[in-house]
Amino acid sequence: MSYEIVHTFGFSVYLVFLLMFLWTYRVPRTNPGSGWWAASISFALLARLTLVLLIPSGDMKLIVTAYAVLNVLEKPLLLTGLCRFLGIDARERWFWIAAAAAELWLLAAWTQDASTLARSLGYSVTNAGFMFAIAWFSYQRRNDSKGWLHMTAAASAAMGVHWLVGPVVIDFQPGWFKTGFVLGTILVSLQYLSLLGAMLTLFQRRLVDAEAKALDMAFLDPLTGLNNKRYMNTLFDHALLLATRPHHMVAIFYIDLDNFKPINDTAGHHVGDEVLKAIAARIKGIVRSTDICARVGGDEFIVIGTQLESENQAFEVAKKLLAQMMQHVQVGDRQYLLGASIGISLYPLHARDLHKLIQCADSAMYQVKRNGKSGYEIYKAQPGGEPQLQAVG
Repeated sequence: MSYEIVHTFGFSVYLVFLLMFLWTYRVPRTNPGSGWWAASISFALLARLTLVLLIPSGDMKLIVTAYAVLNVLEKPLLLTGLCRFLGIDARERWFWIAAAAAELWLLAAWTQDASTLARSLGYSVTNAGFMFAIAWFSYQRRNDSKGWLHMTAAASAAMGVHWLVGPVVIDFQPGWFKTGFVLGTILVSLQYLSLLGAMLTLFQRRLVDAEAKALDMAFLDPLTGLNNKRYMNTLFDHALLLATRPHHMVAIFYIDLDNFKPINDTAGHHVGDEVLKAIAARIKGIVRSTDICARVGGDEFIVIGTQLESENQAFEVAKKLLAQMMQHVQVGDRQYLLGASIGISLYPLHARDLHKLIQCADSAMYQVKRNGKSGYEIYKAQPGGEPQLQAVG
């Protein structure tokens, strides 16, 4: 295999990685590591391109020195990108001091006409140091990216050994020069592949988190954390599955807080919000895991009680809810007394779809309001079809 083929292959592989990192860098709010890795692979790409262009000249001193000057600049960019990606607070100026020292070594070797081994060892030791640092940082944070950093650590450690041993082996076995470039290309490709995988894993995590947040925004009330009205229809279908046994029923409790508006008007909406959150917490503390609770308006809540065997069980739930609503709510150094009007409807006694059941419960709740507030009533239809309300609280 000729040098042209080896370096053209390396150039092509590095170009693909450059394009991938540039693509990830353009993703909004992307991790800064991607931009640094795009810069580092650019210098690796330029180093390989320089080799391809200078090989026909046959001047090994010029070829090796030009390659080394560009290759050294890749390493601090690569390590800086890793530190930025992992959020490691490193003294990055030392990366550039080390790179500058390697460049000065190359300049001195060029002007003093040093041997190939002496010229190579100076920057090879620096490059090996960078590789071992990358391996160490990656190993420390190996669990952050679903195993990708395991590969980064292994490839970087192997690359560090390669940089230390390679110049010595080439000095004794010049034929190893081509083999060393092939091995180096493979290890560098594994490094950047693992870093790209870690970056894409981060994107996947962001996508999953964003999806979860979107679902929360779509289905949960942002203030109280209860389900919202939109999601309640879907949950009701699941609740009906729990009411398939004979004599089982589902109860709809429509809760409208009493005396809430004066709190908002006198104490402010921020206090009103705290009151609503406290009420929501009390509701969640009463209901069972199979029940459903939702906020459907400013101070209106719905509880869907499942697996009930009788109306009396629904009354007991309403009694517990009312007792909680009648207790003072502490916000800061002040206490507020509310109360609640609760209307009840039953599936399948009053209706078989959620919309009509809510209408029935809402009607019962307004009757509580008309009767003086702070109570509960169950909706009951007359035999002739006219609605009738049965007061129970």
